[in-house]
Amino acid sequence: MKEKPALRIGFVGSGFAARFHFEAVSRVVSVRPEVVGVHSPTKAHRDNFAKEREIRAYDELESLIADSDVIHVLSPPSSHEEIAIKALSSDKHVVIEKPFTGYFGDGSADFNGLSCSKEKAFAEAVASIERILAAEAASAGTIFYAENLVYAPAVRKEREIIEKTGDQILFMLAETSHNGSASKYYGYWSFSGGGSLMGKGVHPLSTIIYLKYVEGRTVRGRPIRPASVSSRIHAVTRSPRYRGSKFIRQDYHDIEDFGMMHVVFEDDTIADIVTSELVLGGVKNILEICATGHRSICNINPNTAMQTFVPEGSHFSDIYTVEKISTKEGWTLTSPDENWFHGYQHEVEAFYSDILNGQAPESGSLLAADTIAVVYAAYLSAERKGAEVPVPAFLRDFTK
Repeated sequence: MKEKPALRIGFVGSGFAARFHFEAVSRVVSVRPEVVGVHSPTKAHRDNFAKEREIRAYDELESLIADSDVIHVLSPPSSHEEIAIKALSSDKHVVIEKPFTGYFGDGSADFNGLSCSKEKAFAEAVASIERILAAEAASAGTIFYAENLVYAPAVRKEREIIEKTGDQILFMLAETSHNGSASKYYGYWSFSGGGSLMGKGVHPLSTIIYLKYVEGRTVRGRPIRPASVSSRIHAVTRSPRYRGSKFIRQDYHDIEDFGMMHVVFEDDTIADIVTSELVLGGVKNILEICATGHRSICNINPNTAMQTFVPEGSHFSDIYTVEKISTKEGWTLTSPDENWFHGYQHEVEAFYSDILNGQAPESGSLLAADTIAVVYAAYLSAERKGAEVPVPAFLRDFTK
């Protein structure tokens, strides 16, 4: 039997994202991935992560890059640009977790994301995008944008429908919401680059843009791109009129906890996206597609693949049911394999297969660039009370 080709994998970051990436890598079958090690700034974190998985803890990022074929950038978004450019300059492939990049403040102690100039934030985010794209263009390596929902089975099925029917997508409606992030740093713009529009919005936004890419490539040989966006954001839990709740996270320092985006594409079709930190009962990930010849509803979270009932939550104390559910008592929409439904293993499998075959990824740097450009154009729109803001174009040869 022919031996599978090997890929040496390096992780930068040892937190939540690193854990689910490691599990996804362990499910890859097309190649023989070897996670050679992990680097992160906090020695205790990286040592524990490495010990639990029997891999090497690297003190120096440069050494990990030298020993790897693929670098997974799983650190906070504020560090993505620097790490990605270092890896690309060494001609290594780079898997970059979302958000891709952004604007993380001016470094001052009194910086406030809610009140900062969104025109400056937009300009700085676009400049960061362009630096990363330039590094990729000069490298033998490729950027793989880790938006797992692009590879979720429901979205893959919708892709097939679009390709086989040639239908035009007229309107899409999507939402990603839940009761805040697990990260203690989420809530500070200087770490996260924004609030709900950034932390939650990139998921449905990337997926919506991707499906218009698929339609465009099917009918005209190149993607249909986002042209403009209108937006409003709110910091509900920071309002003096907010009455408080023991169930809703409310320790957000300088980010919004609710956002809306209205995206107009080059072909005058539209999409609406809702994002928030104000939703109880677990993660809400839904996508509805209304096209000329069909309509699809993708219930990624929650879905009814499995439902469980337990009279006391403690009875399921050591059983994982579904992400960010606040109680296991009563009926739960339990996910039998959450990572599978979310597309994590399919994403990494596709990335490594693309590397092996020398193919461009379906979720690559252009999708990442368009997503972040729309997000920061949306912040500028929100600052202007919902005025429409054009989305800059990132030129690519779409025939390749």
